[in-house]
Amino acid sequence: MTARILDGTATAQALLDETAERAAKLTEQLGRKPCLVTVLVGEDPASVTYVKMKGTRARKYGLESRRIVLPDTSSTAEVVAQVEALAADDTVDGILVQHPVPSQVDEPAVFEAIGAAKDVDGVTMASFAAMGLGRPGFQSCTPGGIIRLLDAYEVPLAGQHAVVVGRSPILGKPVGLLLLERNATVTYCHSKTRDLAEVVRTADVVVAAVGKPELIRGDWIKEGAVVVDGGYNPGNVGDVEYAAAAERASWITPVPGGVGPMTIATLLAQTVDAAAARVG
Repeated sequence: MTARILDGTATAQALLDETAERAAKLTEQLGRKPCLVTVLVGEDPASVTYVKMKGTRARKYGLESRRIVLPDTSSTAEVVAQVEALAADDTVDGILVQHPVPSQVDEPAVFEAIGAAKDVDGVTMASFAAMGLGRPGFQSCTPGGIIRLLDAYEVPLAGQHAVVVGRSPILGKPVGLLLLERNATVTYCHSKTRDLAEVVRTADVVVAAVGKPELIRGDWIKEGAVVVDGGYNPGNVGDVEYAAAAERASWITPVPGGVGPMTIATLLAQTVDAAAARVG
């Protein structure tokens, strides 16, 4: 078996085109473009590059993008005060606090200052609860992008055994909740899981979200399983041994070009959703 490609680049482009159309209509209604503000604490090179890319993409598809850079010596109180000011600003629709923040900053406290209405990155406790309870709210962008990608290719989820490898609060945990909401049977695996290979071999759907290059070997993949690689490691390497897994899977995401494009597209789409909520 040779796996078919879950093309995140093409699927993201379709979502971005739709988002641009919605943004144009909202601009007429609001008298301004939907606005996304990114808060960057410090100048970590990778974070700076990622924030610039998000801003460029936002402007290309009809959104206003602002960037606020705070010193890497900022305290939790200083970052929270900045985010609270943005949360109270009627010209701001979405707020993204770039992860990670410096060690002295309480990241969850900063996230909570965003408030549910502007949490377009899906990082607050309210958004997490909404995902878990199947209620309206913003999804964490990478998990939400994964579900959109699977839906675009009509990959069945109901009744399937989904194994999520990784339990981070912005990827592993929420993607499991979203899969459960779609009636998959979900198993979480992590660093303490015994016999990881044997658990993965039982999966109809594998979501790799651990951040270790090629941790999941190709011969762990059950014939016909769907493989979603949410990892991105130096050298354009994912968390799955791609070539070997592609020989056994029915569908697989490439790295790059799979999950990554869906993350940014989902962020912009949810920013437009936030703006739309402001006009009812």
